[in-house]
Amino acid sequence: MARVILLNGSPHPHGCTATALEEMIKVFQEEGVETELIHVGNKAIHGCVSCGFCSKNGRCVFNDDLVNEVAPKLEAADGLVVGSPVYYGSPNGTILSFMDRLFYSTHFSKHMKVGAAVVSCRRGGNTASFDVLNKYFTISGMPVASSTYWNQVHGFSAEDVKKDLEGLQTMRNLARNMSFMMKAFADAKAAYGCPVMEKEAFTNFMDGK
Repeated sequence: MARVILLNGSPHPHGCTATALEEMIKVFQEEGVETELIHVGNKAIHGCVSCGFCSKNGRCVFNDDLVNEVAPKLEAADGLVVGSPVYYGSPNGTILSFMDRLFYSTHFSKHMKVGAAVVSCRRGGNTASFDVLNKYFTISGMPVASSTYWNQVHGFSAEDVKKDLEGLQTMRNLARNMSFMMKAFADAKAAYGCPVMEKEAFTNFMDGK
């Protein structure tokens, strides 16, 4: 069975972002995909300090939040959905700190795990936030799931989002597409294996030329 983790980066457990993610969960359940919703936005998440502890010890140096708890769940999952409200044209700082540390401190391969970003705002800033979150996936060899519009909902409250029929439709189509991708990739891995990943080249100009 395919398994997906959904991260709620909003401080509100039943707000706009949660409403969007819950719409996806309904479809995942219909598609036979196992889900786990993890509330991140209400935690005190320390930012990455680039100390190098994780490269030597396989886990983040900070044990005061969810990062080390979520890491093995991500390793076992087939997909990851990251949801965030928009603050000043960018994702919530809490989810950014969490994602920085989660992706930097986990050295297992995320290659061909499916990623999807979901953003919520009252009016503007959605596409800029959407772009920021997708970069975690694209630097990690994770195919990005798309929908019939950018993965966003609009509203000032959960009740507003429930009136955004196009936004909710986008969430449902996103979950269907993501379900298909995870199942198809599992079949392809079994039949052909994963694509080869080259990692030898690392651009630098230390020779001064």
